[in-house]
Amino acid sequence: MTLLTVKDLSVTFRVPDQQSVAAVKKVSFTVEKGKTTALVGESGSGKSVTALSVLQLLPYPMASHPSGEIVFDGQNVIGASKSVLRSIRGNRISMIFQEPMTALNPLHTIERQIAEPLFLHKKMSETAARARVQELLEMVGLSQLKTRLGAFPHELSGGQRQRVMIAMALANEPDILIADEPTTALDVTVQLQILELLQKLQKELDMAILLITHDLNVVRKMSDHVCVMNRGEIVEQGATKAVFETPEHAYTKALLSAEPKGAPPSVNDNARVLLTAEDVKVYFPIKKGVMRRTVDYVRAVDGIDMVLREGQTLGIVGESGSGKSTLGFAILRLLQAQGKISFNGQDVTHLSQKQMRPLRADMQLVFQDPYGALSPRLSVRGIIEEGLLVHQKHLSQKERDDRVVAILEEVGLDPETRFRYPHEFSGGQRQRIAIARAMILNPKLVVLDEPTSALDMSVQAQIVELLRDLQKRHNLSYIFISHDLKVVRAMSHHVLVMQHGKIVEIGSREQIFESPETEYTKELLKAAFFTDAPKAAPKKKNKK
Repeated sequence: MTLLTVKDLSVTFRVPDQQSVAAVKKVSFTVEKGKTTALVGESGSGKSVTALSVLQLLPYPMASHPSGEIVFDGQNVIGASKSVLRSIRGNRISMIFQEPMTALNPLHTIERQIAEPLFLHKKMSETAARARVQELLEMVGLSQLKTRLGAFPHELSGGQRQRVMIAMALANEPDILIADEPTTALDVTVQLQILELLQKLQKELDMAILLITHDLNVVRKMSDHVCVMNRGEIVEQGATKAVFETPEHAYTKALLSAEPKGAPPSVNDNARVLLTAEDVKVYFPIKKGVMRRTVDYVRAVDGIDMVLREGQTLGIVGESGSGKSTLGFAILRLLQAQGKISFNGQDVTHLSQKQMRPLRADMQLVFQDPYGALSPRLSVRGIIEEGLLVHQKHLSQKERDDRVVAILEEVGLDPETRFRYPHEFSGGQRQRIAIARAMILNPKLVVLDEPTSALDMSVQAQIVELLRDLQKRHNLSYIFISHDLKVVRAMSHHVLVMQHGKIVEIGSREQIFESPETEYTKELLKAAFFTDAPKAAPKKKNKK
């Protein structure tokens, strides 16, 4: 049974003093009762704009529909009256937005936000609404919050906030649930829990789901029908299994082959040791009372030992809050830490910031967010040459400019763009600029903190290829911090698994991915690849 029919839908945005932008072009698809239809594509392909059009949530009149219709329950919602749209939104069709932290009101309790559609559409009393809120929290696996209905969004974890969003969306048992990138900001284990929850609720409520995502693994697991979007058009659609097994359009084939794959360059296992860390600890004090006395500590990093050799990559994986980034910052001496850290044969544990400065050229960092890591006030040349101004003051302006041109060519960017500013570049291009900034000083060690998490899958693959190529060419050592195990597998020679500030498991790439020893590692692998975890390596029997 067809619940929703989208036919020849187009969306155009009027931009002041510029030509109008056609974001969606004559898109057609249907959503069937009890089934999942996925819209998949890279950033800017028109997925979210299409989904928002269904509920007429675009910024009208700046946005307009030159053609098409969206028919739900026999009525075209394009141009429908406010009263008709109000009766549909949050009642017959609900939506889970991409980022739960910004989608939830920070000033309202979770009880008030979940109950809002109940008051609006069902006219429930406060007592009945509270009972229904508790029932919904139980349904989405948040029974522990039934006694914390007065909690605010910032008091919950990312996974809990997303479950609250799902509870809000399901409050009135909608016919269709639109899920816009529902797991993008979540850890792999929480992502698996959310997807399994959606599948369970879909079965219980016989609900249709319109899933918006760029993650092909999520599409493969969740959807019955898939529509592949590129530049505002659906280039291919069909049964998910058929599209994945026998794609017809060149873009679909490129998208399916774009996942980060392959292995890091082969290395010498007896190469010189570049970095060692012994019993590294980073504790953050918890202060309470009027006198702000320290009552306890958050043990962000708790007794870590590790070794990194020249030309090798150590992948550090774990969920949010496991201490991955804190460990990376401690190794670079950007955070105060206990223990012993030796770099390039020198103990740097107790060096002052002034003593550390000459070593900074050899220890570089690439941040997670390519949008926030680059100064919007500096041109690309200004951003990249900043390290040269600090560490190689003897260079003339022409020599610095020549070095900037050379490094831009090396990371695959047009040197002529060096006079532009960060906002003029895409996410992948910005990350290449950040990598160029780190590489221009010819470092020995680069710490990469989630360098691909904000990027589309095809761009991720390009960045992984670039990093592997640079490592092979310059014998670089990487510490690669990520929660994305697919990227870690493609980048790392050795892998360190962290949980609650401690090492859960450490070993070679092959050992961790093919024969993990701990349950936590197996659960991470199962969540990342949507498969049964590999069997643990058999324990050797002691000879008597």
